[in-house]
Amino acid sequence: MNQFMVEPAGHGTHYDHLLIAVIVLLTGIGLVTLYSASYAFGERFFGDGLYFFFRQIVFGGALGILLFFLALRIPLRILRKCITPLVLGTIVMCLCTFIPGIGVTKNGAARWIHVGSYTYQPSELVKLVLPLYLAHIFTKKLDRIRVFSAGILPPALVTILFFFLIYLQNNFSTALFIAINALFVFFFVGVQFRYFIGATVILIPLSGLLIFTKEHRLRRLISFIWPEWEPLGAGYQVQASVLTIGSGGFWGKGIGQGVRKISSVPEIQSDFIFSSYAEEAGFIGILLFFLLFGLFAVRGYRACLRAEDTFARFLAFGLVTAIGSQMLLNVAVVSGVLPATGIPLPFFSAGGSSLATTLLSAGLVVNVSGLPREIEPSRGAGVFRRPEVNLV
Repeated sequence: MNQFMVEPAGHGTHYDHLLIAVIVLLTGIGLVTLYSASYAFGERFFGDGLYFFFRQIVFGGALGILLFFLALRIPLRILRKCITPLVLGTIVMCLCTFIPGIGVTKNGAARWIHVGSYTYQPSELVKLVLPLYLAHIFTKKLDRIRVFSAGILPPALVTILFFFLIYLQNNFSTALFIAINALFVFFFVGVQFRYFIGATVILIPLSGLLIFTKEHRLRRLISFIWPEWEPLGAGYQVQASVLTIGSGGFWGKGIGQGVRKISSVPEIQSDFIFSSYAEEAGFIGILLFFLLFGLFAVRGYRACLRAEDTFARFLAFGLVTAIGSQMLLNVAVVSGVLPATGIPLPFFSAGGSSLATTLLSAGLVVNVSGLPREIEPSRGAGVFRRPEVNLV
Protein backbone atom coordinates (compact mmCIF):
# COMPACT_ATOMS: atom_id res chain seq x y z
CA MET A 1 0.00 0.00 0.00
CA ASN A 2 1.28 3.50 -0.82
CA GLN A 3 2.46 5.64 2.05
CA PHE A 4 0.00 8.29 1.03
CA MET A 5 -3.59 7.98 -0.07
CA VAL A 6 -6.14 10.45 -1.30
CA GLU A 7 -9.02 11.26 0.97
CA PRO A 8 -12.13 9.89 -0.74
CA ALA A 9 -14.25 12.97 -0.20
CA GLY A 10 -15.01 14.89 -3.39
CA HIS A 11 -14.09 18.42 -4.21
CA GLY A 12 -16.24 21.10 -2.64
CA THR A 13 -17.43 19.05 0.35
CA HIS A 14 -14.68 20.05 2.78
CA TYR A 15 -13.98 23.73 2.29
CA ASP A 16 -12.19 25.35 5.21
CA HIS A 17 -15.11 27.09 6.93
CA LEU A 18 -12.85 28.92 9.36
CA LEU A 19 -10.92 30.37 6.41
CA ILE A 20 -14.19 31.48 4.80
CA ALA A 21 -15.31 33.09 8.08
CA VAL A 22 -12.03 34.99 8.36
CA ILE A 23 -12.36 36.30 4.79
CA VAL A 24 -15.94 37.43 5.47
CA LEU A 25 -14.89 39.19 8.69
CA LEU A 26 -11.95 40.94 7.03
CA THR A 27 -14.18 42.13 4.18
CA GLY A 28 -16.87 43.35 6.57
CA ILE A 29 -14.47 45.15 8.90
CA GLY A 30 -12.72 46.64 5.89
CA LEU A 31 -15.96 48.08 4.52
CA VAL A 32 -16.95 49.54 7.90
CA THR A 33 -13.49 51.07 8.30
CA LEU A 34 -13.63 52.56 4.80
CA TYR A 35 -17.08 54.06 5.48
CA SER A 36 -15.80 55.72 8.64
CA ALA A 37 -12.48 56.85 7.18
CA SER A 38 -13.80 58.24 3.89
CA TYR A 39 -17.10 59.90 4.85
CA ALA A 40 -15.72 63.37 5.68
CA PHE A 41 -13.34 63.37 2.69
CA GLY A 42 -16.08 62.26 0.28
CA GLU A 43 -18.50 64.88 1.56
CA ARG A 44 -15.91 67.64 1.32
CA PHE A 45 -14.50 66.94 -2.15
CA PHE A 46 -17.32 65.06 -3.92
CA GLY A 47 -20.42 66.33 -2.12
CA ASP A 48 -21.29 62.78 -1.05
CA GLY A 49 -20.05 61.16 2.14
CA LEU A 50 -20.83 57.73 0.69
CA TYR A 51 -18.80 58.32 -2.48
CA PHE A 52 -15.93 55.93 -1.71
CA PHE A 53 -18.08 53.46 0.22
CA PHE A 54 -20.62 53.15 -2.60
CA ARG A 55 -17.90 52.62 -5.22
CA GLN A 56 -16.28 50.02 -3.01
CA ILE A 57 -19.57 48.16 -2.55
CA VAL A 58 -20.47 48.19 -6.24
CA PHE A 59 -17.14 47.76 -8.02
CA GLY A 60 -15.29 45.91 -5.29
CA GLY A 61 -17.77 44.26 -2.95
CA ALA A 62 -20.47 43.02 -5.33
CA LEU A 63 -18.07 42.13 -8.13
CA GLY A 64 -15.56 40.75 -5.63
CA ILE A 65 -18.13 38.47 -4.00
CA LEU A 66 -19.19 37.19 -7.43
CA LEU A 67 -15.55 36.53 -8.32
CA PHE A 68 -14.98 34.90 -4.92
CA PHE A 69 -17.72 32.32 -5.51
CA LEU A 70 -16.61 31.81 -9.11
CA ALA A 71 -13.06 31.12 -7.91
CA LEU A 72 -14.44 28.87 -5.20
CA ARG A 73 -16.19 26.57 -7.67
CA ILE A 74 -14.04 26.58 -10.79
CA PRO A 75 -12.12 23.32 -11.32
CA LEU A 76 -8.40 24.10 -11.25
CA ARG A 77 -7.78 21.95 -14.34
CA ILE A 78 -10.03 24.34 -16.30
CA LEU A 79 -8.32 27.34 -14.76
CA ARG A 80 -4.93 26.04 -15.94
CA LYS A 81 -6.19 25.99 -19.53
CA CYS A 82 -6.97 29.71 -19.26
CA ILE A 83 -3.58 30.79 -17.92
CA THR A 84 -1.95 31.63 -21.27
CA PRO A 85 -4.80 33.96 -22.37
CA LEU A 86 -4.88 35.43 -18.85
CA VAL A 87 -1.18 36.27 -18.99
CA LEU A 88 -1.44 37.71 -22.51
CA GLY A 89 -4.58 39.66 -21.60
CA THR A 90 -2.91 41.11 -18.51
CA ILE A 91 0.12 42.19 -20.55
CA VAL A 92 -2.20 43.94 -23.05
CA MET A 93 -4.05 45.67 -20.20
CA CYS A 94 -0.77 46.88 -18.72
CA LEU A 95 0.24 48.26 -22.13
CA CYS A 96 -3.14 49.99 -22.50
CA THR A 97 -2.27 52.29 -19.60
CA PHE A 98 0.12 54.08 -21.99
CA ILE A 99 -2.43 54.58 -24.80
CA PRO A 100 -4.05 58.06 -24.85
CA GLY A 101 -7.80 57.84 -24.47
CA ILE A 102 -7.64 54.43 -22.80
CA GLY A 103 -5.01 54.94 -20.13
CA VAL A 104 -5.58 57.28 -17.20
CA THR A 105 -2.72 59.32 -15.75
CA LYS A 106 -2.94 60.74 -12.22
CA ASN A 107 -0.16 62.67 -10.51
CA GLY A 108 2.31 61.61 -13.21
CA ALA A 109 1.49 57.89 -12.89
CA ALA A 110 -0.07 55.99 -15.82
CA ARG A 111 -1.52 53.12 -13.78
CA TRP A 112 -5.19 52.95 -14.77
CA ILE A 113 -7.42 52.25 -17.77
CA HIS A 114 -10.99 53.33 -18.45
CA VAL A 115 -13.71 50.73 -17.78
CA GLY A 116 -16.89 52.59 -18.66
CA SER A 117 -17.29 55.36 -16.11
CA TYR A 118 -14.84 53.66 -13.74
CA THR A 119 -11.11 53.05 -13.84
CA TYR A 120 -9.22 49.80 -13.33
CA GLN A 121 -5.63 49.26 -12.24
CA PRO A 122 -4.10 46.36 -14.23
CA SER A 123 -1.19 46.01 -11.79
CA GLU A 124 -3.67 44.62 -9.26
CA LEU A 125 -4.47 41.82 -11.70
CA VAL A 126 -0.76 41.02 -12.00
CA LYS A 127 -0.73 40.16 -8.27
CA LEU A 128 -3.09 37.30 -9.11
CA VAL A 129 -2.04 36.31 -12.64
CA LEU A 130 1.69 36.03 -11.94
CA PRO A 131 1.25 33.50 -9.07
CA LEU A 132 -1.16 31.59 -11.32
CA TYR A 133 1.39 31.49 -14.11
CA LEU A 134 4.28 30.53 -11.80
CA ALA A 135 2.25 27.71 -10.23
CA HIS A 136 1.38 26.42 -13.70
CA ILE A 137 4.84 26.64 -15.25
CA PHE A 138 6.66 25.18 -12.26
CA THR A 139 4.20 22.29 -12.14
CA LYS A 140 4.99 21.56 -15.80
CA LYS A 141 8.74 21.94 -15.37
CA LEU A 142 9.25 20.50 -11.89
CA ASP A 143 11.37 17.65 -13.24
CA ARG A 144 13.63 20.24 -14.96
CA ILE A 145 13.90 22.66 -12.06
CA ARG A 146 17.70 22.22 -11.96
CA VAL A 147 18.07 23.15 -15.64
CA PHE A 148 18.32 26.94 -15.89
CA SER A 149 17.30 27.35 -19.54
CA ALA A 150 14.29 25.03 -19.30
CA GLY A 151 13.08 25.25 -15.71
CA ILE A 152 14.01 28.71 -14.44
CA LEU A 153 14.52 31.10 -17.36
CA PRO A 154 10.91 31.11 -18.76
CA PRO A 155 9.21 32.07 -15.45
CA ALA A 156 12.05 34.51 -14.70
CA LEU A 157 11.53 36.29 -18.04
CA VAL A 158 7.77 36.63 -17.49
CA THR A 159 8.39 38.00 -13.98
CA ILE A 160 10.91 40.52 -15.35
CA LEU A 161 8.45 41.55 -18.08
CA PHE A 162 5.70 42.29 -15.54
CA PHE A 163 8.22 44.09 -13.33
CA PHE A 164 9.18 46.53 -16.06
CA LEU A 165 5.61 46.99 -17.34
CA ILE A 166 4.52 48.09 -13.88
CA TYR A 167 7.68 50.11 -13.26
CA LEU A 168 7.08 52.08 -16.48
CA GLN A 169 3.65 53.00 -15.09
CA ASN A 170 5.57 54.91 -12.40
CA ASN A 171 4.59 52.27 -9.84
CA PHE A 172 7.98 51.12 -8.58
CA SER A 173 6.72 49.85 -5.20
CA THR A 174 4.21 47.45 -6.80
CA ALA A 175 6.79 46.31 -9.37
CA LEU A 176 9.27 45.49 -6.60
CA PHE A 177 6.51 43.85 -4.56
CA ILE A 178 5.48 41.40 -7.31
CA ALA A 179 9.13 40.58 -8.03
CA ILE A 180 9.90 39.75 -4.38
CA ASN A 181 6.75 37.62 -4.07
CA ALA A 182 7.77 35.77 -7.23
CA LEU A 183 11.12 35.01 -5.58
CA PHE A 184 9.25 33.46 -2.64
CA VAL A 185 7.50 31.11 -5.07
CA PHE A 186 10.82 30.30 -6.78
CA PHE A 187 12.24 29.36 -3.37
CA PHE A 188 9.20 27.30 -2.37
CA VAL A 189 9.24 25.14 -5.48
CA GLY A 190 12.89 24.22 -4.93
CA VAL A 191 14.98 26.47 -7.19
CA GLN A 192 18.66 26.18 -6.31
CA PHE A 193 19.90 28.69 -3.77
CA ARG A 194 22.72 30.05 -5.95
CA TYR A 195 20.17 31.64 -8.27
CA PHE A 196 18.79 33.70 -5.38
CA ILE A 197 22.26 35.02 -4.67
CA GLY A 198 22.47 36.11 -8.30
CA ALA A 199 18.99 37.66 -8.19
CA THR A 200 19.88 39.56 -5.01
CA VAL A 201 23.13 40.85 -6.52
CA ILE A 202 21.11 42.21 -9.45
CA LEU A 203 17.93 43.36 -7.69
CA ILE A 204 19.43 45.42 -4.85
CA PRO A 205 21.63 47.75 -6.96
CA LEU A 206 18.94 47.92 -9.67
CA SER A 207 16.35 48.99 -7.09
CA GLY A 208 18.73 51.61 -5.74
CA LEU A 209 19.33 52.93 -9.25
CA LEU A 210 15.61 53.05 -10.07
CA ILE A 211 14.86 54.97 -6.87
CA PHE A 212 17.12 57.78 -8.13
CA THR A 213 15.24 58.03 -11.44
CA LYS A 214 12.27 59.81 -9.81
CA GLU A 215 12.45 62.74 -7.43
CA HIS A 216 9.47 61.68 -5.31
CA ARG A 217 11.05 58.30 -4.57
CA LEU A 218 14.26 59.93 -3.44
CA ARG A 219 12.37 62.44 -1.29
CA ARG A 220 10.44 59.61 0.40
CA LEU A 221 13.66 57.74 1.13
CA ILE A 222 15.39 60.82 2.57
CA SER A 223 12.30 61.65 4.67
CA PHE A 224 12.31 58.10 6.04
CA ILE A 225 15.99 58.27 7.00
CA TRP A 226 15.79 61.87 8.21
CA PRO A 227 12.17 62.74 9.19
CA GLU A 228 13.05 66.31 10.18
CA TRP A 229 14.32 67.07 6.66
CA GLU A 230 10.87 67.83 5.23
CA PRO A 231 8.29 67.53 8.04
CA LEU A 232 5.52 69.20 6.01
CA GLY A 233 6.45 67.57 2.70
CA ALA A 234 7.32 63.98 1.77
CA GLY A 235 7.46 62.84 5.41
CA TYR A 236 4.26 64.51 6.60
CA GLN A 237 1.80 61.74 5.75
CA VAL A 238 3.81 59.02 7.52
CA GLN A 239 4.42 61.13 10.63
CA ALA A 240 0.73 62.08 10.82
CA SER A 241 -0.19 58.40 10.40
CA VAL A 242 2.07 57.34 13.28
CA LEU A 243 0.48 59.96 15.56
CA THR A 244 -2.99 58.84 14.49
CA ILE A 245 -2.23 55.20 15.32
CA GLY A 246 -0.93 56.17 18.76
CA SER A 247 -3.96 58.34 19.51
CA GLY A 248 -6.22 55.29 19.59
CA GLY A 249 -4.89 54.17 22.95
CA PHE A 250 -5.88 50.80 24.35
CA TRP A 251 -9.63 50.71 23.62
CA GLY A 252 -9.80 53.11 20.67
CA LYS A 253 -12.14 56.05 20.17
CA GLY A 254 -14.98 53.99 18.72
CA ILE A 255 -16.28 53.50 15.19
CA GLY A 256 -16.88 56.86 13.55
CA GLN A 257 -15.36 58.78 16.45
CA GLY A 258 -11.87 59.30 15.08
CA VAL A 259 -10.93 62.93 14.48
CA ARG A 260 -7.46 62.79 12.91
CA LYS A 261 -8.85 61.12 9.79
CA ILE A 262 -10.64 64.35 8.91
CA SER A 263 -7.61 66.56 8.39
CA SER A 264 -4.40 65.05 9.74
CA VAL A 265 -3.68 62.23 7.25
CA PRO A 266 -4.20 63.07 3.55
CA GLU A 267 -6.04 60.44 1.48
CA ILE A 268 -6.46 58.31 4.60
CA GLN A 269 -9.10 56.14 2.90
CA SER A 270 -6.48 54.73 0.54
CA ASP A 271 -3.06 53.34 1.49
CA PHE A 272 -3.13 54.82 5.02
CA ILE A 273 -6.50 53.45 6.09
CA PHE A 274 -4.89 51.30 8.80
CA SER A 275 -4.17 54.45 10.82
CA SER A 276 -7.90 55.31 10.82
CA TYR A 277 -8.73 51.77 11.92
CA ALA A 278 -6.13 51.90 14.68
CA GLU A 279 -7.41 55.25 15.97
CA GLU A 280 -10.97 53.99 16.30
CA ALA A 281 -10.30 50.37 17.29
CA GLY A 282 -7.25 50.94 19.52
CA PHE A 283 -4.74 48.34 20.64
CA ILE A 284 -7.49 45.74 21.06
CA GLY A 285 -8.62 46.27 17.49
CA ILE A 286 -5.06 46.01 16.22
CA LEU A 287 -4.73 42.65 18.00
CA LEU A 288 -7.95 41.50 16.30
CA PHE A 289 -6.61 42.73 12.96
CA PHE A 290 -3.41 40.69 13.23
CA LEU A 291 -5.31 37.70 14.62
CA LEU A 292 -7.58 37.61 11.56
CA PHE A 293 -4.74 38.01 9.08
CA GLY A 294 -2.72 35.47 11.05
CA LEU A 295 -5.59 32.98 10.83
CA PHE A 296 -5.89 33.67 7.11
CA ALA A 297 -2.19 32.88 6.65
CA VAL A 298 -2.25 29.77 8.87
CA ARG A 299 -5.35 28.28 7.26
CA GLY A 300 -4.20 29.27 3.78
CA TYR A 301 -0.79 27.64 4.22
CA ARG A 302 -2.51 24.65 5.81
CA ALA A 303 -4.57 24.22 2.63
CA CYS A 304 -1.36 24.59 0.62
CA LEU A 305 0.54 21.96 2.61
CA ARG A 306 -2.32 19.46 2.58
CA ALA A 307 -3.16 19.71 -1.13
CA GLU A 308 -2.47 16.60 -3.18
CA ASP A 309 -2.29 18.51 -6.45
CA THR A 310 1.09 20.19 -7.10
CA PHE A 311 -0.41 23.11 -9.04
CA ALA A 312 -2.90 23.80 -6.22
CA ARG A 313 -0.11 23.65 -3.66
CA PHE A 314 2.06 26.17 -5.51
CA LEU A 315 -0.92 28.41 -6.28
CA ALA A 316 -2.14 28.59 -2.69
CA PHE A 317 1.36 29.38 -1.46
CA GLY A 318 1.79 32.21 -3.96
CA LEU A 319 -1.60 33.81 -3.26
CA VAL A 320 -1.44 33.56 0.54
CA THR A 321 2.10 34.95 0.51
CA ALA A 322 1.04 37.84 -1.76
CA ILE A 323 -1.92 38.86 0.46
CA GLY A 324 -0.02 38.39 3.73
CA SER A 325 3.12 40.22 2.62
CA GLN A 326 1.02 43.06 1.18
CA MET A 327 -0.63 43.51 4.57
CA LEU A 328 2.72 43.49 6.40
CA LEU A 329 4.23 45.95 3.95
CA ASN A 330 1.31 48.36 4.19
CA VAL A 331 1.23 48.31 8.00
CA ALA A 332 5.01 48.73 8.14
CA VAL A 333 4.74 51.85 5.96
CA VAL A 334 1.90 53.53 7.85
CA SER A 335 3.68 52.74 11.13
CA GLY A 336 6.87 54.42 9.95
CA VAL A 337 8.92 51.21 9.82
CA LEU A 338 9.48 51.39 6.03
CA PRO A 339 9.57 54.28 3.51
CA ALA A 340 6.23 55.29 2.01
CA THR A 341 4.95 53.18 -0.90
CA GLY A 342 1.76 52.92 -2.90
CA ILE A 343 0.77 49.45 -1.67
CA PRO A 344 -2.91 49.24 -0.52
CA LEU A 345 -4.10 47.31 2.51
CA PRO A 346 -5.93 44.11 1.42
CA PHE A 347 -9.68 44.07 2.21
CA PHE A 348 -9.51 47.64 3.60
CA SER A 349 -8.12 50.30 1.23
CA ALA A 350 -10.43 52.20 -1.11
CA GLY A 351 -10.20 50.86 -4.64
CA GLY A 352 -12.46 48.35 -6.32
CA SER A 353 -9.55 46.88 -8.30
CA SER A 354 -7.75 45.89 -5.12
CA LEU A 355 -10.77 44.47 -3.28
CA ALA A 356 -12.08 42.51 -6.26
CA THR A 357 -8.65 40.98 -6.94
CA THR A 358 -8.12 40.17 -3.26
CA LEU A 359 -11.47 38.38 -3.01
CA LEU A 360 -10.77 36.49 -6.24
CA SER A 361 -7.41 35.37 -4.84
CA ALA A 362 -8.99 34.43 -1.51
CA GLY A 363 -11.63 32.38 -3.34
CA LEU A 364 -8.92 30.36 -5.08
CA VAL A 365 -7.24 29.66 -1.73
CA VAL A 366 -10.56 28.39 -0.34
CA ASN A 367 -10.94 26.33 -3.52
CA VAL A 368 -7.61 24.63 -2.75
CA SER A 369 -8.77 23.95 0.82
CA GLY A 370 -11.64 21.87 -0.60
CA LEU A 371 -9.48 19.67 -2.80
CA PRO A 372 -8.67 16.04 -1.92
CA ARG A 373 -5.65 15.96 0.34
CA GLU A 374 -2.86 13.57 1.15
CA ILE A 375 -3.32 11.58 4.35
CA GLU A 376 -0.83 9.37 6.11
CA PRO A 377 -2.80 6.27 7.21
CA SER A 378 -0.68 5.59 10.28
CA ARG A 379 -1.28 9.05 11.69
CA GLY A 380 -4.47 10.16 9.94
CA ALA A 381 -3.16 13.67 9.49
CA GLY A 382 -2.39 15.75 6.45
CA VAL A 383 1.20 15.41 5.30
CA PHE A 384 2.94 17.57 2.74
CA ARG A 385 5.99 16.35 0.88
CA ARG A 386 7.98 19.55 0.70
CA PRO A 387 9.88 20.33 -2.50
CA GLU A 388 13.61 19.88 -2.11
CA VAL A 389 15.50 23.16 -1.81
CA ASN A 390 19.00 22.77 -3.23
CA LEU A 391 21.65 24.93 -1.61
CA VAL A 392 24.31 24.30 -4.23
